[in-house]
Amino acid sequence: MKYINESIEGYKGKKIPYTLYGKSENSQDLVILLPGAGYTVNSPVFHYSTGVFFNKYKDILEVNYPYNDGFYNNFTRNELYEAVKSDSKLVIDKVLNTNSYMNFYIVGKSIGTIAMSSELKRNCFRDAKTIWLTPILDLDEVFTSMVDSKNKGLCFIGDKDRFYTEERFNEITTNKNIISKLIPGVNHSLDYDEDITNSIDVLKGIVADIEKF
Repeated sequence: MKYINESIEGYKGKKIPYTLYGKSENSQDLVILLPGAGYTVNSPVFHYSTGVFFNKYKDILEVNYPYNDGFYNNFTRNELYEAVKSDSKLVIDKVLNTNSYMNFYIVGKSIGTIAMSSELKRNCFRDAKTIWLTPILDLDEVFTSMVDSKNKGLCFIGDKDRFYTEERFNEITTNKNIISKLIPGVNHSLDYDEDITNSIDVLKGIVADIEKF
């Protein structure tokens, strides 16, 4: 069993915690979790999909962004986006410099898809499998990264998500490397408003798709 819980000095000196864990001490597979600002690695989709990877003896790296902290209250949108890219890179660098991995999976949610778009430019991630959860489609760098992606991937988004745009989603579906799934009526949390039972069914479907992938 491997378990490391540490932090690095991130953007503007803010501590960014991360956790690295797995069933094996010598796994060659790393799953990188880049969550949303409020949708943490403890939220439903991450919790259950992480279980899928963990049971397949893959190491899990959780980048635990603290972006709800008051430290970020005066950040502009662009400055926060720079922070998420910088913080993610620093954590990933630390882990890659102290471990040897051959295969990579990157799972990004919301603001985490900004870091994901940036990280996929690295040569070491050219064959990484990708899972895009509610990507920020109105941001050109995320949209372009998905449209041009050579990485095999899955994408999940609801048509009630504030970052969903029909035109951009339709263009992403033309990229045959990514299986794109639009879930009618689902919001940015991948839930139905005030419909818990059907929201659980959505969760089950997403986790099942991730396991098949």
